[in-house]
Amino acid sequence: MEQSVYDLLMSKSEKHRLEFLPHISIDCVVFGFHEASLKVLLLKMKGEDTWSLPGGYVGKQEDLEEAANRILEERTGATNIYLQQFKVFSDPNRSQHFFAEMPDALWHKQRFVSVGFYALIPYLSVTPVSDEASDVCLWCDIHDMPALMMDHQQIFEGALLSLRRELTYKPIGYNLLPEEFTLPELQKLYEIILGRKLNRGNFYRKIMAYDVLDKLEGARRGGAHKAPYLYKFNQEKYKAALHNGFKDNW
Repeated sequence: MEQSVYDLLMSKSEKHRLEFLPHISIDCVVFGFHEASLKVLLLKMKGEDTWSLPGGYVGKQEDLEEAANRILEERTGATNIYLQQFKVFSDPNRSQHFFAEMPDALWHKQRFVSVGFYALIPYLSVTPVSDEASDVCLWCDIHDMPALMMDHQQIFEGALLSLRRELTYKPIGYNLLPEEFTLPELQKLYEIILGRKLNRGNFYRKIMAYDVLDKLEGARRGGAHKAPYLYKFNQEKYKAALHNGFKDNW
């Protein structure tokens, strides 16, 4: 008989108590961009209809970013991930409903303050991996997401808002687009994150004025219309913009 998520938590409770810090957890909102769509990585809990963000606990010898990187490497196989801590979620009853039927002494049922991180990962570099508490790990379009457990919808919305704010002064596209991309692809990414259309001419002038892109020889082939030119981020200029930010915003 397949073990439910509740049975699994019960069996792992003592082990987790010994290995991880009590009362603090990490939840990660992992963004990827593919086929003109912004995706988020979700897990479906074992034996349940419940979906969640990738998350986990902080090892007793880890700092928060080390724990977040470990959790995401386990879920995606990716390393050197762009991570940004954006908010702490501390509602006293944030997990009360999810664990309502579990014994009060269960380690996981105690109050946990969760530190939210968002991660930006090239979509094609990731192989989503479900963990022992989940049946499925997959990408979902941000406009077609299932209901999420506990306060994970709130965490997702907080991450998207933080990404939107950072987009106004950081070259975020570097971490989401393939190495070579077109300006229409970059504009589409900005529009999805900002939640609004951008004037093409104004966008092109503004993004080129930031001087973080290198135009490549040749153009993308295929399609009935004139092939658009390909670009890539200039590494040195990108790093400077990431550190110093842009002078104006969107």
